[in-house]
Amino acid sequence: MPVVEPSLTLERRLLREHPILICLDEVGRGALAGPVAVGATVVDAAAARRRVPQGLRDSKLVPQKRRPEVAERAQAWAPASAVGWAESTEIDEVGIMRALGLAASRAIIAACADAYDASAALVILDGNHDYVSAVHPGRLAVRSIIKADRDCASVAAASVLAKVARDALMVDLSPAYPAYQWERNKGYASLEHRDAIRACGLTPHHRSSWAIADAPTLF
Repeated sequence: MPVVEPSLTLERRLLREHPILICLDEVGRGALAGPVAVGATVVDAAAARRRVPQGLRDSKLVPQKRRPEVAERAQAWAPASAVGWAESTEIDEVGIMRALGLAASRAIIAACADAYDASAALVILDGNHDYVSAVHPGRLAVRSIIKADRDCASVAAASVLAKVARDALMVDLSPAYPAYQWERNKGYASLEHRDAIRACGLTPHHRSSWAIADAPTLF
């Protein structure tokens, strides 16, 4: 099956009605350890007229070795971008969906900074669940789009930025907790990770509210 190349078709149409788009995608929702990350890209009409960065795809479709260079091109293409985080302790305290909303809010604030008015934007969210409005009820216009990370270049850019940032964080955390092999599994439920949890218990970076010792292997 051929790989679908993301385009800016939808973004160009939506920018006829909105001055800017803030495009979001999350990484780490299903991990057992580490934070959840939400990437945000701000796109305006000028950016939507430029060519899609070379090699840009949904982060799951970009080979791991190529992701950093694709992320660099995506960051250079977007007028503004950021990655927002919610830590494992926050996930335990408020639940994963609320934590995604917190991470998204932090990404939006960082990406807009003093240069863009988020209240004037349309937020494009990958998936079918709006986790942004729960944190900003009535303050932001949000549109959830299934497969936006596959079809919309701006959301694919957010996906790659978040994936590269979160993977790098898990690699950096790994030497302090070598048994869990986070440099390989990035906190997801690999067989080795589950075995280490059974043998060594949970670290401060695990989502301790989750019943994770017997979580199914994801890869």
